[in-house]
Amino acid sequence: MTPYPLTFTPVLKQTIWGGRLLGDHLKKPIGSSADYAESWEVVDHGEDQSIVENGTLAGQTLKQLIQSDATWLLGRTTGMDSFPLLLKYLDCNRVLSVQVHPSDDYALKMSTPDLGKTEAWYIVAAAPESLIYAGLKAGVDSKSLRNAIKNGTTAEALHSFHPSAGDVIFIPAGTVHALGAGLLVAEIQQSSDTTFRLFDWNRTDSQGRSRPLHIDQGLEVTDFSSGPVAARTSDSKLEGWQTIVSCDKFVLNLLEKGEAGTGHDEKFHIVTIPRGEAILRFGEETMALSTGDTVLLPAALQNCRVILAKNSTAMEMHLPV
Repeated sequence: MTPYPLTFTPVLKQTIWGGRLLGDHLKKPIGSSADYAESWEVVDHGEDQSIVENGTLAGQTLKQLIQSDATWLLGRTTGMDSFPLLLKYLDCNRVLSVQVHPSDDYALKMSTPDLGKTEAWYIVAAAPESLIYAGLKAGVDSKSLRNAIKNGTTAEALHSFHPSAGDVIFIPAGTVHALGAGLLVAEIQQSSDTTFRLFDWNRTDSQGRSRPLHIDQGLEVTDFSSGPVAARTSDSKLEGWQTIVSCDKFVLNLLEKGEAGTGHDEKFHIVTIPRGEAILRFGEETMALSTGDTVLLPAALQNCRVILAKNSTAMEMHLPV
């Protein structure tokens, strides 16, 4: 089968903290609704499945592609029975709950086994007053965090800062975190939906009910030694890929200027355009990419090139091995 870049119909999620940025900024098909919170661009997790929308494989799910020919799609990562990463865009119209994610070891032992969740955020847009909560302040331990949650003062235990568009925040499993209101974010993560909610800002619904918390589990998996998390940035003057995050779960590269190749390494690659436009060249063919577009490059597709327009950014993600 001749390999080619795969595009997918996004899996859209509506919640009370969503807004219109997914439609207005990224051109996702949300219609007139104003409560869309997440657009899952590449996903293979249970019933949430990316469905191919282009080429001869149109209509097939990501899961079906792996079952049909894992080597074609995943390359030397064969042996996996599901796609290991999940790429999404998030519209944070309201501050999200304070959360922490477990490691693989912990998550795989739960009653419903799952992967752990290490993730990274790319800030696409940020309102001036928006905040990122990433990591605990120095000296915060399990007892003091539990007391802060009980007293409704969890924010006082969290490291926070005002992010700027282009910032990248790396959130390893075990890091307490929350995305503040006024943010549009691209997130790459392990393919997992395992979250322990520690604090929900004392919110209640119209009937006075609060969402359930998972304090004991959350404190159990929290890494109290990691401390505050700082933003990472690329150099917009440099040409070529810049590696911003490299961990045991994924590699995140940014392209801010010029053009760069990808592929030819027996790995799949995810490319998304959070800002501006680009041309993807593969063989003798090209594909135009606009803001919010995402493609999955199968491992069998060699020698692709991303040609970036001015004032644009491309994100590229793959496994580390």
